[in-house]
Amino acid sequence: MESTNLTALAREQIDAAREASSGRAAVTLYGGHEHRLRQTLIALRAGTRLGEHDAPEEATLQVVEGDVALHAGSQLWNGRTGDHIVIPPQRHDLEAMSDAAVLLTVST
Repeated sequence: MESTNLTALAREQIDAAREASSGRAAVTLYGGHEHRLRQTLIALRAGTRLGEHDAPEEATLQVVEGDVALHAGSQLWNGRTGDHIVIPPQRHDLEAMSDAAVLLTVST
């Protein structure tokens, strides 16, 4: 059985994102080509945006730390630490309103 402290990992990845020229860092916690489920912790420095991209078949986003905004078409979702959202099946982007870390869960 594997266990990960998301709070500690989020803080580590936020520190890495602060140092990265891209303003982001990520680590896959579970999944890969041999699995249908993938979970990735993504950290973004405040003001950093993951540009618009297509949505996978099924995906959720949990805010582990900080504040983010998810834009999907004309819809806007503001998330804070502890919030969870089902990502709509359309093109979207994600913006960090503060230094933030989110857990992206995708089913392929």
